[in-house]
Amino acid sequence: MLTARGEEDDRVRGLETGADDYVVKPYSPSEMIARVQAVLRRSHPELEEEVLEYTDIRMDLARHRVTRQGESIHLGPSEFRLLRVLMESPTRVFSREQLLDRAWGRDVYVESRTVDVHIRRLRKALNISGSKDIIRTVRGSGYALDESS
Repeated sequence: MLTARGEEDDRVRGLETGADDYVVKPYSPSEMIARVQAVLRRSHPELEEEVLEYTDIRMDLARHRVTRQGESIHLGPSEFRLLRVLMESPTRVFSREQLLDRAWGRDVYVESRTVDVHIRRLRKALNISGSKDIIRTVRGSGYALDESS
């Protein structure tokens, strides 16, 4: 909440009615950015980690590297974003539209079948050493990262 009202009663009322934070004008833009980042960290603690792991796949977000069974996997930017979405919620089934929104963004117009092409490329990259395919196709629904597939 950003407001000119700075009395203690106003701050307490703002926080009690659902505000995540309360900032009184005038404010520092750098402080505002730090406060927003803190709220985002609290609301998505899984994003605080710079490494995602699922079974034998390790994704280092800071270094933009993926390994499977210790072997380096080379992915294009779209496949990297797609794998990140799948690894943030393993076993959850995502529709093509959900994957498009999360991996490409809502403001980009891409055909939903584009997801199929990138899933195929992702499968090929992840299974290069003869590893088991862990991307599950759910007919009529979408895709999931699932070791039991």
